[in-house]
Amino acid sequence: MVGRSDARGPRRDEAARDPTRASAGGGAPPGARGDVVQLSRTPGPSPAAVAGLVLAAGAGRRYGRPKALVRHRGSLLVERAVRTLVEAGCGPALVVLGAAADRVRADADLSAARVVGNPRWATGMGSSLRVGLRALAGTEAVAVVVLLVDMPGVSAEAVRRVAADATPACLATAGYGPGRRGHPVLLGREHWAGVCASAVGDSGAGGYLRQRLARVRIVPCADVADDADLDVPPAEAAAPDADGRPGRG
Repeated sequence: MVGRSDARGPRRDEAARDPTRASAGGGAPPGARGDVVQLSRTPGPSPAAVAGLVLAAGAGRRYGRPKALVRHRGSLLVERAVRTLVEAGCGPALVVLGAAADRVRADADLSAARVVGNPRWATGMGSSLRVGLRALAGTEAVAVVVLLVDMPGVSAEAVRRVAADATPACLATAGYGPGRRGHPVLLGREHWAGVCASAVGDSGAGGYLRQRLARVRIVPCADVADDADLDVPPAEAAAPDADGRPGRG
């Protein structure tokens, strides 16, 4: 997630996994997007409410199919992500779908979550983040935990740690060793509008967090979670590279 690169430099997927790394993807300037919203509603009387948000709209081109539909250890990745957030106590739990949304709705048990669609999913993860935050604007959540669909090693305990002591002003990310930050990410409600305005391409909340590193709480999670994503199918990941080295697992 954070600090991973090969001889060719960081890949686009790696930039997406690290919430504070600059994205290699492009995108229209914030002022040119019609879906940037104002999130000004004041939370209601439930100050401890922390929502959960799963970003599951991508096509999974390198994997060969949308990762929401990938089965891993008996369940679909999107089901596992929702279950992780619910077991951690997040509520409401919300899933953003895009590619193959109808099939995901048909095949996955998402009864524990609210499902919203992102018609602009092909523009990158940033658009899905904006859709999710907009959908949560009408809730009483003081903060939201953001989780990517392709990280089955992120545990409910990691989510609980990151979400602990959430406030409307908080910012936090999981830590996986020196200099390695990643998901889950906690965004206090006061930051949602700013994140929406800065989320471009596949950067998600990365640009916003990089500008506020001194305020971001790093929560050690390496002992309870694995931040590796399922970037390619297992057989391809195990195959050796051209130089004979094993592929990424």
